[in-house]
Amino acid sequence: MLQRCYQLGELARLVGADLKGDPACPIDGVMTLENAKSGQISFLDNTRYLKYLPITRASAVVLRTQYLDRSPCHTLVTANPYHAFAKIAELFKKQRSVATGVHPTVVMGENCVIHPSVSIAAFCVIGSQVCLKEGVIVGATCSIGEGVSIGANSRLEAKVTLYPDTVIGERVLIHSGSVIGSDGFGFAQDKGVWIKIPQLGKVQIGNDVEIGANVTIDRGALDDTVISDGVKLDNQIQVGHNVRIGSNTVIAGCTGIAGSARIGKNCMIGGGVCINGHIDISDNVMITGMSSVVRSIRKPGIYSSTQSVQPRREWQKNSARFRRLDKTIRCLRK
Repeated sequence: MLQRCYQLGELARLVGADLKGDPACPIDGVMTLENAKSGQISFLDNTRYLKYLPITRASAVVLRTQYLDRSPCHTLVTANPYHAFAKIAELFKKQRSVATGVHPTVVMGENCVIHPSVSIAAFCVIGSQVCLKEGVIVGATCSIGEGVSIGANSRLEAKVTLYPDTVIGERVLIHSGSVIGSDGFGFAQDKGVWIKIPQLGKVQIGNDVEIGANVTIDRGALDDTVISDGVKLDNQIQVGHNVRIGSNTVIAGCTGIAGSARIGKNCMIGGGVCINGHIDISDNVMITGMSSVVRSIRKPGIYSSTQSVQPRREWQKNSARFRRLDKTIRCLRK
């Protein structure tokens, strides 16, 4: 594959940045400030990496106006360096070749509607009455259940499992190992015995959604589980049955969302967050990593609930005092 090369002026026009330097400067790759070499472009968005700016060997950097005087090289000035760098990095992304058609090892059910432009790789199992729209790509060893519908230009990486009746929108990317539409965790107890509650709903995923590796999204018990347009889910996230996630919300890895929780639009949820079932989270809420959300959040804002790690002896003392807190407060009130 020929190495791509762009002039810096082209990149400035692409991202709408103000160019300070030579527009003819050739750029053939992207890299971090610390490790960049001549011919590459880097960016500064987090001040934690400001120390690398004066010593970077990059031919150009993307940054905000306030750091322009510290730049040792050609510079693209923009209000959102991270977004600009993402657009530039897309130019250097390696494109994988995909053969159109159905591999001869694929097992296909009856009455399927498969667009001629679809690509289905080796050893996939496709149930009956499946609909795959234009440009869909299905990676090797995927399992697609009966009645599944996948919108145009969506992609399943290898070993994705879609349970029956799952609905996938357009331009959706699902990474390897994810399971969409498995039964929710619903049981009723009778005389000490757990009786399984049938999960009769399905999963609906909107357009422009990305789902990381090894994510599980349960089908609804009665209503559907809904992942709205533009949602981005990191790796190893659990989404319980009947959960609804609003458009353009992003959720970091290892977060667990219990059944029937409703999360609003444009939320940002950090890694390892635990979200209780049957609660509502407003639009435009940010929840920092490792937080535990046990009650509804009605107003936009930033929410946290964790304590940072501390020396074990100190933690033991504080834990013991916390257990006596209620008793102490009652004594003080008297």
